Amino acid sequence: MITDYGDITDQSFNQTTYEACKAFAEANGVDFQYFKPAGDNTADRVAMIESAIDQGYNVIVMPGYAFGAAIAETAPNFSDVKFIALDVSAGDLGEGFVVPANLYCAVYQEELCGYMAGYAAVKLGYKNLGFLGGMAVPAVQRYGYGFVQGANDAAEITGASVEMKYSYLYGDSFSASPGLQKMVDGWYKSGTQCVFSCGGEMCDSVFEAASDNNGKTIGVDVDQSSVSDTVITSAMKGLSAAAQKVLTSFYAGKWVLVGGLMSNLGVDDNAVGLPFATSKFKKLTGSEYAKLVNSMKSGGTLTVKNDFSAFLAGEETFENVAVSFVK
Repeated sequence: MITDYGDITDQSFNQTTYEACKAFAEANGVDFQYFKPAGDNTADRVAMIESAIDQGYNVIVMPGYAFGAAIAETAPNFSDVKFIALDVSAGDLGEGFVVPANLYCAVYQEELCGYMAGYAAVKLGYKNLGFLGGMAVPAVQRYGYGFVQGANDAAEITGASVEMKYSYLYGDSFSASPGLQKMVDGWYKSGTQCVFSCGGEMCDSVFEAASDNNGKTIGVDVDQSSVSDTVITSAMKGLSAAAQKVLTSFYAGKWVLVGGLMSNLGVDDNAVGLPFATSKFKKLTGSEYAKLVNSMKSGGTLTVKNDFSAFLAGEETFENVAVSFVK
């Protein structure tokens, strides 16, 4: 496994992928190691991929869109090595790149679990919400767009009027920082009750601000309930399940079933959702949550939109949620 610009203790993408790969390797008697690039750039990621291959590793797992260019540069040159890319889309790989037979990519329908999180927050009685994304990448934007849709629909059901501060490009970084914490501290002090933050270690700044102000938060990508007492739920995608499923295919001699694919994983794949067992849901029952999830499945009654362009351009508004964009 190669880490992106984070580390295996980031309580998010890297840590979850690392733990999944390590568990699989231990259970199946497979040699496993993780590698961390020297810097946050394509050249260093390529160097680390090549270093792992030079050391004899023939399956490379990479979490995060930042690997796109590095994969495009290396995968076609090492046809005997299998590459597993989690949350890497066609756009990340570059225009005209054709996924080769030795590469499997998984992307996720973040708008669905974002919707669930927004719906749950309003059903729980929170009317002043915040959304914070570190960088303007599609995954973050889908999370946020779904969050607004879910909050809007729940507000229609409950009769609530919701206000939401919305920032999707704070500092153009997923890192924690004193400046970010100060900004979110200001959100809470001005009445924001619950903030959904999307961006790895930046969540730490949001958790600290929430803790200082008796506020609530929503985690992202993985179940972050153990990270902070402020977390009421987490919008999750199945990084661990996807990694283990594809690794199982490879070691069972069935790589042909996944090689060359770019899977778009959603509710039908059990790849997105909320961790109901650890969520602090007093006003959202298990049966209601199950009904919501089932309504999103293929052929279901609920369609969550994923084209966020009109919304971010200020051309789409919501009847029950007043969105204030913050830069």
